Amino acid sequence: MIDVHRLRILREVSERGSFAKAAAVLMMTPSAVSQQIAALERSLGRPVVERSTRGVRLTEPGRVLVEAAESVAAELAAAQARIDRLAEGSLGRLDVATFTSAGQALLPPALIALTARQPEVEPTVTEAEPADAAALVRDGRADLALAYHFGTVPAFPGLAWTPLMDEQMWLVLPRGHRLAHRRSLPITALTEERWIEGCGAAGEPLARSSAMAGFTPRVVCTSTDYLFSQSLVDAGIGIALIPRIALATHKPGLAFIALDQPRPVRHIGVLTAERRWPQPLVTALLTALREAVAAIPADPRDESAG
Repeated sequence: MIDVHRLRILREVSERGSFAKAAAVLMMTPSAVSQQIAALERSLGRPVVERSTRGVRLTEPGRVLVEAAESVAAELAAAQARIDRLAEGSLGRLDVATFTSAGQALLPPALIALTARQPEVEPTVTEAEPADAAALVRDGRADLALAYHFGTVPAFPGLAWTPLMDEQMWLVLPRGHRLAHRRSLPITALTEERWIEGCGAAGEPLARSSAMAGFTPRVVCTSTDYLFSQSLVDAGIGIALIPRIALATHKPGLAFIALDQPRPVRHIGVLTAERRWPQPLVTALLTALREAVAAIPADPRDESAG
């Protein structure tokens, strides 16, 4: 039987890269950490770390155990949070983490629908980008998180990813722009334009699309706020690639143009802790989120026309 306490120690060793650094976090001596890892290896009958003068690194069995440790830690944190709620008499509480545009377009109608069906639900919402949101779910501080990614799904140890929607990135221009009348455009028609780019991961669609087209975009502003980006487009500062749901609220002076294939796509999903028994409130909110997604027209020009 694998000892959970030793799993926690192995997890810290993996994260810190040495017995000494893990010992400092765990308030143990390096010798005690080494002894616990050795005991874990004896119980498994194979090594979990490779020791060297430069520190330690995981073996393949060690990596398997650390993945298991992440799941166990997430499950225990969630159990502790649920026990705390039992003590407080607040089992109707639902903690949700979300990134900004999902918090503006998807979460409000979903929460309205959920609380209409179950008035006893007490939602709390935390704004967080995907990496931080994943940590909140893993630590039991959120029951689920709305998150996004571009390209392949990143690794979220100890968490389950449930796809919610794939949304097209739209080219946003001022209505007076020379190309604003077009229904679609190749990105090669925009090589001389000034661009407003997303920060961090939100900048990936423009970076990838321009690289595939063989040009470097002239970026005049970077922003984490799509509403701010739209304001700058409306002011004629530049043009932008903006995901569909971020256009649910927009200025009337903007034009939305589809990029020719291959079009960049943002994938939205829900992160939950991996567990054997589903949480009824999480399942109910997932249903409401899917309803909110279904209500959004794929083409923002249809919404504008309505």
